[in-house]
Amino acid sequence: MKSCKMMNDLDLLNTYDYFLPKELIATKPTLPKEEAKLLVYDRKNDKIYHLKFGNLPEILPPCKIIFNDTKVIKARIYGHKESGGKIELLINRPLDDNKFSVFIKGSVKIDTKLIFENELFARVLELLDDGSRIVKFYKKSEILNTDNVFEILEKIGHTPLPPYIKRDDNKNDEIWYQSVFAKNLGAVAAPTASLHFSDDMIKTLKKTHEIFYLTLHIGAGTFKGVESENIHDHKMHSEWFNIPKNTALVLDSKDQILGVGTTVTRAVEDYARNHNLSKECNLFLNYANKPIRQNYLLTNFHLPKSTLIMLVTAFIGYEKTMEIYKIAIEKGYKFYSYGDAMLVI
Repeated sequence: MKSCKMMNDLDLLNTYDYFLPKELIATKPTLPKEEAKLLVYDRKNDKIYHLKFGNLPEILPPCKIIFNDTKVIKARIYGHKESGGKIELLINRPLDDNKFSVFIKGSVKIDTKLIFENELFARVLELLDDGSRIVKFYKKSEILNTDNVFEILEKIGHTPLPPYIKRDDNKNDEIWYQSVFAKNLGAVAAPTASLHFSDDMIKTLKKTHEIFYLTLHIGAGTFKGVESENIHDHKMHSEWFNIPKNTALVLDSKDQILGVGTTVTRAVEDYARNHNLSKECNLFLNYANKPIRQNYLLTNFHLPKSTLIMLVTAFIGYEKTMEIYKIAIEKGYKFYSYGDAMLVI
């Protein structure tokens, strides 16, 4: 892995690259969940520990735990254009006025009609420069709102597995790619650190730690790579979050906080800067924009050159991040959404 010799190297996208053997990309979770590997980095003592996820309650310091209770929708649907050509549509996020931001595999133009199962069809309204398209959905002649669309997706949609999982989704993914406390429909990607938690683990943690929730609906933009050579030129994707008042009271306190996942972290840190309970979040945490409120981080191992690995460097620095990733690869940790976990305390 690369060594950072000059501070301005941290501005360069290629600095965050590393080689990951394909066999370390998890295509299914470890079961039972407590058997997943857990790498713990203790910043105070500069120590790395290799544990099982089931050891989390033993190693976790006193703190309040915050989860993202968003629920993944079956955001991928298959259909065809009115002219006959096949298309694949991935919901990105709902917009105002019953519009949706989507990504479409297949060539479309403004006013193209897309036909799906269950009498559902969509009409393309705009083609945006970032590759997304704006559409409205209909059933017969009736315009559908977000709840209507989500209801139909549950019947005809597919679990939107990340692009690096090179297989079709199956019935197991409907359980695997959803946290046990998922509640509020709206995400098109799972808050993957949360996938490690079983109901039993939650019960065990509640004996020693208070648990709180917020909602951040993860959009397809989470998989969009950084394309600018200078990371600070990257336009961060935007995702809507809502923080309940009881969770905000914790954030306003001086209590130590564990954020479970990068999505919780971004919402917590956005709130710490803006004090809005509900808003669009496009916060980009990196070495030059470090956390000011969250104390501890539980996360998975992230893609090279991604904003997520850059977020990890905001907590522990670039050199330590790359050292830990090198060790994780050497020890056969599984990476990405269905992979193993890393705890920063």
